Amino acid sequence: MKSTLLLLLLCSLPLFCMAQGKRIEIIHSDNSSIDEVRLPGATILLGNIEIRHEGIKLNCKKAIHYKNENFIKAYGDVVLNQGDSVVQTSQYTEYNGNSQKALSWGNVVIKDSKMTLSTDTLNFDRSRQLLFYKYGATIKDSTNVLTSNTGNYYLENNKFQAISNVVLTNPDYVLESNHLDYYTDSGRAFLYGPSTIKSDENLIYCEKGFYDTKQNVSHFTKNARIEFDEKEIKADSLFYNRTLGFASATRDIVIIDTLNHVVLKGNYAEFFEKVDSAFVIDRALAVTNTNKDSLFIHGDTILATGKPEKRIIRAYHHVKFYKSDLSGKCDSIHSDQGSGLTQLFRSPVLWSKKSQITGDTIQLLNNTLTNQLDSLKVLRNAFIIDKDSIGFNQIKGRDLYGKFEENDLRYVTIIGNSEVIHFVRDEEQELIGIEKTSCSEIHFVLRDGKIESSKFITSPDGQTYPPSKLPLNARKLRGFIWREIEKPKSKDDIFIKDEE
Repeated sequence: MKSTLLLLLLCSLPLFCMAQGKRIEIIHSDNSSIDEVRLPGATILLGNIEIRHEGIKLNCKKAIHYKNENFIKAYGDVVLNQGDSVVQTSQYTEYNGNSQKALSWGNVVIKDSKMTLSTDTLNFDRSRQLLFYKYGATIKDSTNVLTSNTGNYYLENNKFQAISNVVLTNPDYVLESNHLDYYTDSGRAFLYGPSTIKSDENLIYCEKGFYDTKQNVSHFTKNARIEFDEKEIKADSLFYNRTLGFASATRDIVIIDTLNHVVLKGNYAEFFEKVDSAFVIDRALAVTNTNKDSLFIHGDTILATGKPEKRIIRAYHHVKFYKSDLSGKCDSIHSDQGSGLTQLFRSPVLWSKKSQITGDTIQLLNNTLTNQLDSLKVLRNAFIIDKDSIGFNQIKGRDLYGKFEENDLRYVTIIGNSEVIHFVRDEEQELIGIEKTSCSEIHFVLRDGKIESSKFITSPDGQTYPPSKLPLNARKLRGFIWREIEKPKSKDDIFIKDEE
């Protein structure tokens, strides 16, 4: 039995010695004393005290040294140095030589080559090279000031992990979060949870992201948005360069222009803040007049440029658009929000209620105050077609000028080589005859795409035929193409690409 106990003691002796660690060294004190009644097992040190332990040096005015426990309590102007890298000052510090852990309070300030940390209470775990606080701290580096309720600072990689009421103040902005990892050497911050970055120019929100505070470059990846004075950008992933005023976004992008009531959508976009311009690709969509009767425009690329009061929207290639009473397609479209002028280029076709309108170029003028269509121009090869139950009403000429009333094309003037085929009906909508006439200029009054009255200017040539007297092959004007199959009938149809 005795041999067993002796063996156990011998085996545990190395572990006991290891747990003790190296002893705290008292290098100097002006006075020392022992008071076994008040402080049993302790040595009281007074005046110009210097203590060392495994690479640290501690100076103070008063200390209580528990030699057996390898523990020290230091009071009054305490200065703790870890080599040349870390200097800490406080009013009180207690240090355990076995665990190499220190607890300090009272105006605690700690500095290294990258930052200065100020707090009331600070823990220092030397074995892990970890500083941590639970009751608030302020950290300053060459660029930023960071405050939080709790936090950890990892000395080996100069990383702050700040938690709860985190505020990072930069000369150009203020960042707020509930969880931020910040690297003082690089100035990079990683955000977790709801976070905002406010500046004079904009406000940024995200729930996960990265911000380089020195380069002013950021990347946000969850519920990200940037709010400007009259614009907002949302995306699944958002990159932003504050210095250049440049942002790029991917997946489920929404760019909102609150002044002009325009929304851009797509899966990739770039925004140029200094010139107030953006382009969108990959299911690009522009929604204008964002109310109950919005206009939806789609193209391979959508570009919005210019200041809000003079915004210009362009769409390129495979363009289609839809509105409840107006739709169309073309190769490219140019819309000036300031003047209200929209132009359609290359094989444009416009459907206004029941009328199909084509020409080399189509121009629409919108009333910028009422957001109602005002007038129409079709330049070169103008052609209007309206489907009748037994044929097609047709108006053709070189150029067409039209006027809208409540978004209905009411007045039309055809100039140059004008021709018309009109299925004439009585009040009961019974067919009376088919009018076929040509002249240099014709004026029409329409309602719901049908001719109510017409006036022929300068030597009209034609007549009204009984239906049986006008052959089928003569009931279509030259250049007639009925393109109803291409007509978008809903906002989803604008994404359908027609065969060339």
